[in-house]
Amino acid sequence: MQIISAIADLRSALKNRGRVVFVPTMGNLHAGHISLMEQARTHGDTVVASIFVNRLQFGPNEDFDKYPRTFQADCDRLEAAGVDLLFAPTESDLYPEPQAYTVEPPAIQNILDGEFRPGHFRGVATVVLKLFNCVQPQAALFGKKDYQQLMVIRNMTRQLALPIDIIGGETVRAEDGLALSSRNGYLSTAERAEAPRLYRLLKGIRTAIRAGRSDIEKLETEALAELATAGWKSDYVAVRQQSDLSPPTGENAPLVALAASRLGSTRLIDNIEI
Repeated sequence: MQIISAIADLRSALKNRGRVVFVPTMGNLHAGHISLMEQARTHGDTVVASIFVNRLQFGPNEDFDKYPRTFQADCDRLEAAGVDLLFAPTESDLYPEPQAYTVEPPAIQNILDGEFRPGHFRGVATVVLKLFNCVQPQAALFGKKDYQQLMVIRNMTRQLALPIDIIGGETVRAEDGLALSSRNGYLSTAERAEAPRLYRLLKGIRTAIRAGRSDIEKLETEALAELATAGWKSDYVAVRQQSDLSPPTGENAPLVALAASRLGSTRLIDNIEI
């Protein structure tokens, strides 16, 4: 596996490499990331991963400085997964000057996660577009666990006419249902035992809607109440349309149930398609 940090070297290395498939990450890799790498192999000839902890998508009181950085272990896992090339730029490689030009997503950036993390999706969209321009892939994979992020990137790619297929990878879970996340390592032993409740609640919402319940707001309120009773501090539990994350219209459009809640100091997100 080649490891490259400079953009010019990356472009040179990717000449005449067939169909390039890209999986961007912030490192601290787990089985969910590796699943995306393995899926990527089925979509092209050359698999490129990136590791870059993007300062632009972290708020002033978020965990940029303490975000786990496990570069050597990540390289070992990527090589074992058959990744052909790792793009691992430094901040000076990717942002050689202050990033004054940014990508401003539409109103979707201000709902759900965006309401509680102002500017987050601007930072995500900006770095992803820049990484796309560096790697110039024909396809890119993003996990469905970050459902709103996937929506922002998919819409950006379509509206800016980027020649890239955006592929959503299914969420990988532990045996007890907890969605794998780099931030799960922050959980204490007791919190880790409690954490699967979030997915169980989302599955309960899906079961209720499939059984005919249409009182969406009551389902959301009941879920929030259960989380609060168990000691969680929730940002939202919401049922939205898959197409644009707007509230359901009652017209049988495909739905998704999403949640973000804090367990101790760790913010967990999850979703389930209905």
